[in-house]
Amino acid sequence: MKTLILLLTLTFSLNVSAQVKERISMAVGTYTDGDSKGIYTYSFDQETGKAEVLDSLAMKNPSYLTVSNDKRYIYAVSETDVSQASLNIISLNRNGSMRLQKMILTEGADPCYVAQNGHIAFTANYSGGSMSVFNLDKGELSTLFLGTTGGPDHSRQDDAHVHCACFTPDGKYVLATDFSADRILSYRIQRQRVIANGVAAHITADSGPRHLTFSNNGRFAYLMSELSGRVTVFSYKQGHLETLQEITSDSVGARGGADIHLSPDGKFLYSSNRLKAEGIAIFSVDSNTGKLTRIGYQPTGAHPRQFNITPNGRFLLCCCRDSNKIQVFRRDSQTGLLTDTHQDIPLSHPVCVQFY
Repeated sequence: MKTLILLLTLTFSLNVSAQVKERISMAVGTYTDGDSKGIYTYSFDQETGKAEVLDSLAMKNPSYLTVSNDKRYIYAVSETDVSQASLNIISLNRNGSMRLQKMILTEGADPCYVAQNGHIAFTANYSGGSMSVFNLDKGELSTLFLGTTGGPDHSRQDDAHVHCACFTPDGKYVLATDFSADRILSYRIQRQRVIANGVAAHITADSGPRHLTFSNNGRFAYLMSELSGRVTVFSYKQGHLETLQEITSDSVGARGGADIHLSPDGKFLYSSNRLKAEGIAIFSVDSNTGKLTRIGYQPTGAHPRQFNITPNGRFLLCCCRDSNKIQVFRRDSQTGLLTDTHQDIPLSHPVCVQFY
């Protein structure tokens, strides 16, 4: 009898532990020109795909955010004009509650991307055409690097735009997309200093490089270009990129390419397209060469600006800004294809979701 009770207790404990493990948290950034307050935190069940709101924090246009590795802080931009554009450092508690700790002006208008490693942070300032570098230990802006122009699209590339800045897998460099010059810039990290390191790669003219991500093994990088709607595959080494392949994501010429992510196992790549035939292109990845094969396309709501995949790979959550919802798709780990669960998370103008 004692053995039976012990087994039942052990089984119950394992089931509870599994249920807890399947629940993760996520932070969502929005535009606040509608009904949104700012940043929201949710609890998300990686087994069922259902979400529950935890907290909200009022803030102007926190369009992009990231969470520290220790899950204690959210770093969020305020995408506004240069007088108010800022990096916001927010304390984050286990229950999802948030509190603004510090606001640092970016000195560049409309920051739309942020990355950090706990000591240094970067914002890509779209209208400012710059990348702001912050010393987080001192809590201050330290350097401002400017993008350039030169692309052929006079309506979209006559002013400098920087759209993302991300750390390389080796942690030694930062790569920034110089949208209007059709190139990716390289910067070397030396302790707390950031030093210009030339051009990491030149992209085909009229591409408008937007978002960049890396393979798990650090050998390959993948770029989503906004204007051309193409994904570029690179090999990566010591702060520089070599082009291996270009493949179409936006097949209708909408000139609205947006976000890009690999599945956690690295077997599939996803890229979102806006303005026409809005949805997510799906590619299989050759693990040896890094090259892509297009295998599917998943329609989404309006303006799928950003999306993310749960750590266990079961769900893809897509921020459909103009449909005022986050769509929850179940992901087939064998085929890479997506299925709409019809468990939308209603929210005014969502634009960024990050799991933690």
